Amino acid sequence: MKLEDYLEAIYWIVEDKRVARARDIAAALSVHKSTVTSALRSLSRKGLVNYSAYEAATLTPKGQEMAEDIVRRHEIIRGFFVQILALDDKLADANACRMEHMLDPEVLERLASFAKFVNESPGTRREFLAGFEKYLNRHPKSKKQTSKRTGPRPARKSKPAARSPKRKK
Repeated sequence: MKLEDYLEAIYWIVEDKRVARARDIAAALSVHKSTVTSALRSLSRKGLVNYSAYEAATLTPKGQEMAEDIVRRHEIIRGFFVQILALDDKLADANACRMEHMLDPEVLERLASFAKFVNESPGTRREFLAGFEKYLNRHPKSKKQTSKRTGPRPARKSKPAARSPKRKK
């Protein structure tokens, strides 16, 4: 579990309850309260949460800004999965949660731009999504299906040249 996951959980709990208690965070993330306490201490040391033992946690301004960015990334990815790839909410949410920590900002912005483009083009959106649905129906997923690489292969690193033994003078 990444500290960003804790920030995101605290963000949503505070939105709902004004403060986040360790038990609420533990329930939201399916972890033990002792794990939450350790994470809260770490986040507090980094200046991201206001927390002291046996007290509720709130986000600092820096933590709030970071949490909002995490939520934004999550929503962009989740929206792309649901609106463009037609994945169900649960699968989209679980995968967005994992991907929100890994995508480069440029990739994330490209996903957002593409989703916005498709959604703002009503005729295109309907045609695109209908065509994609037909494609999915014609090409059912197979467990043995392998992805076919398109585009150039990554450059291989060349092995360093073998060194010749040094001669003694």
